[in-house]
Amino acid sequence: MITVLIVDDQPLQRLGFRMLLENNEETDVVGEAGNGTEAVRRAEQLHPDVILMDVRMPGMDGIEATRRIVAAGDRSRVLVLTTFDLDEYAHAALRAGASGFLLKDARPEELLAGIRAVADGDAVIAPALTRRLLDRFAGQLAAGPSQPGRTDPRLASLTDREREILVAIGSGWTNREIAERLVLSESTVKTHVGKVLAKIGARDRVQAVIFAYDQGLTRPNTGG
Repeated sequence: MITVLIVDDQPLQRLGFRMLLENNEETDVVGEAGNGTEAVRRAEQLHPDVILMDVRMPGMDGIEATRRIVAAGDRSRVLVLTTFDLDEYAHAALRAGASGFLLKDARPEELLAGIRAVADGDAVIAPALTRRLLDRFAGQLAAGPSQPGRTDPRLASLTDREREILVAIGSGWTNREIAERLVLSESTVKTHVGKVLAKIGARDRVQAVIFAYDQGLTRPNTGG
């Protein structure tokens, strides 16, 4: 059973999510919050597996709430729900530590699949969408190690194969695509991906993509 906290300033929106999740045998709604401040407090009290986080709310917004929840080291994973595809709030939320985002008009099965993926520690953004998002906001990303010796020391901990896997993740490749292009089994790729995430301290695949961009391993409009 996946425990879920619903955060949205619209009561009807929260009701809709609750009805969907309570009719699903895999999910259990443990609480609701109407703003970011309440979300942080409820997350600390309830420790849900997944937090459905609205972005635009009065007072503390979903981005700051996500940042505080992640910074607190809570095990909860945040799935941001946005109204518009690829808006700046989604990018900022990913930067704050969210595990991904979906549009509020996603089909019920997409939302449920997203919740399962996040609960399992994966990202819910399709690789192609991840790439489009980061391409659009590349100007807001850190410039990366532009000077010699400025490379993040976490890169040094990666083997050549793991670095290759990280570049592939940053290019938006799925595990299947990585397996096909590097002539590996999907299970081997999954193992490598897990090791890469652990070594660079990434919570999930989305954070690994951002790390790859930050380090200049992947840049907009390059291969992939």
